[in-house]
Amino acid sequence: MGIRVLIFLSVVITIVGAASVYVHRRAAHLARLGPRGRLALGAVFAGGIAVAVASRVLERRAPVSVLEPLGVIGFVITVGACLSAVLLVIVDLASALAASATRVVAPPDAAPPAAAARVSRREILVQVATGSALAVGAGSSVYGTLFGRHDYIVEELAVPLAGLSPKLDGYTLVQLSDIHLGLFVGAPEMRAAEALVKRARPDLLVITGDLIDHDAAYTGALGALVRRLSPLARNGVVVVPGNHDYYTGVDRVVAACERAGALVLRNGGRVIGERGAGFALLGVDDPAGTRHYEPGGAGPDLPAALAALPVAAEMPRVLLCHNPVYFFVAAGQVDLQLSGHTHGGQINLGVRPAKLVLGHSYIAGRYERAGSRLYVNRGFGTAGPPSRIGAPPEVTRIVLTS
Repeated sequence: MGIRVLIFLSVVITIVGAASVYVHRRAAHLARLGPRGRLALGAVFAGGIAVAVASRVLERRAPVSVLEPLGVIGFVITVGACLSAVLLVIVDLASALAASATRVVAPPDAAPPAAAARVSRREILVQVATGSALAVGAGSSVYGTLFGRHDYIVEELAVPLAGLSPKLDGYTLVQLSDIHLGLFVGAPEMRAAEALVKRARPDLLVITGDLIDHDAAYTGALGALVRRLSPLARNGVVVVPGNHDYYTGVDRVVAACERAGALVLRNGGRVIGERGAGFALLGVDDPAGTRHYEPGGAGPDLPAALAALPVAAEMPRVLLCHNPVYFFVAAGQVDLQLSGHTHGGQINLGVRPAKLVLGHSYIAGRYERAGSRLYVNRGFGTAGPPSRIGAPPEVTRIVLTS
């Protein structure tokens, strides 16, 4: 295990541990638990963290049939603790502000009984709010982990391409992204992907990165999935890599896809249709290719992709790039960019924290910039906790119009 992974795990465990301690104290106080009850509740939180971490650390060292359900239980507890902690912080801030406002407006000679009544009412409201925060946090975690991550949606959109030949009017691209094959995405999820793609009736299937979560042992499963998906699209499957494919080993991921019959585009392109009556499909490498994950990664290079397909200069251009941040570069040079990477935030309880984490607003759905369009797919699988709240997994059906 690399030093960066150990540091990351340490930071995550520290944050989750602090959230669990905070929630434990508030829940124990609300329920008026005695010493044994507090000890039992603490054991639940500690066990949740331990099981969630073990499910990741022990991959390939224990059977998936054991690790997967244990991991789900562990993440239900840890995600619930984190969500509840965030909501409790909001309750505490609101309570503090209300108490401060009461002190400011109360007359100096206010009668003690009335003040005591005000305190009593405030305490009751705080207890109700605390219980609600705990219930919403726990309930959201249970839903997101047991149901939300499998609540698949086929999103449909029509995208006009200036200069697209009438012969290709209605041409259908189906986009899969962020499958994350691994401990929590296996045979049942692959069957669901196959059924959804079949239902979407693609002319061409495009997969925009993060095919495997991080374990190269799943390259065989990836190849099997691509082979099953290929016959469902009249013009086959095109793939670009994502950052998790670099964590896995990008060469092994690419080889598995190519052996299964997919075309992998890394700063390259192909013509869809006929020259003069088609469009240029371009694919660029992931920004992770320029970093330390694996030697030889070129990183995204749209000029290289255009140079590899000179006829693109006279055709509409559709770009595949895993990370939507590249739209800042590609806008104005392509008609449409299809991306993933963000998972739509994956866990959104009223707000999308991903906007703060990623530093840009390209989180999910449609965007426009400099005359170009971007669509960000919410992804199919999960990374980190196997949970989705407010960001249902999707397969996207994109109909091109002239």
